[in-house]
Amino acid sequence: MIPSSLTPKDRLVLALDVGGIEEALAIAQDLAPFFSIAKVGIELYAEAGPDAFAALHDLGFSVFADLKLHDIPNTVNRTARVLGRMGVEFLNFHAAGGIEMMKAGIEGLHEGATAANTEVPIALGVTVLTSNPDASAFPERLQAAADAGCDGVVCSALEIGLAQSAGLRTMVPGVRLAGSDAGDQSRVATPGEAVRSGADWLVIGRTVTAAPDPVAAAAQVLAEVS
Repeated sequence: MIPSSLTPKDRLVLALDVGGIEEALAIAQDLAPFFSIAKVGIELYAEAGPDAFAALHDLGFSVFADLKLHDIPNTVNRTARVLGRMGVEFLNFHAAGGIEMMKAGIEGLHEGATAANTEVPIALGVTVLTSNPDASAFPERLQAAADAGCDGVVCSALEIGLAQSAGLRTMVPGVRLAGSDAGDQSRVATPGEAVRSGADWLVIGRTVTAAPDPVAAAAQVLAEVS
């Protein structure tokens, strides 16, 4: 269940972008004091499948299924229905897939959660990947996500204000501690900058998981958000 009033820890999403479930769970256990949500992306899902969701739930995490569904509406509907039955708390859809695709996905997501008697997950529209320096498609995709009935969008910290103006919550990747390597990300912000801009949730990955001391880095992130 996602709290209506978010604590600093509730805002932090641990990106488990690793291949193996054993490694992912070891990282999650070590960093559990700092994060309430775990992100299962396509890399970990390809390796571990739905077992990753159950294992992370067992550790006390909410789960963000970062699978970026993008296909014909019928396929997205049926896939989202399955994921809804699995009890994930967040699921995202590529806004580039269009309004009808996202509507179908949200409908399936709600149906799956209802069938499993679980809380309806938060549906997010992916706008422009933070690795892309060109965010010119953002306004159109933001509007599509709003028109489709998404609860929020995945966007960089630079677009938070526009998302809020559209009445949508924000899941913000591309978050890096000051001095950290930006890697393949182009539109980045520090945790403090993202929170001051109004981010609801911050996706934290390599700036912590690849740090020499991940626990110390996670503590620094939580302190900035606090």
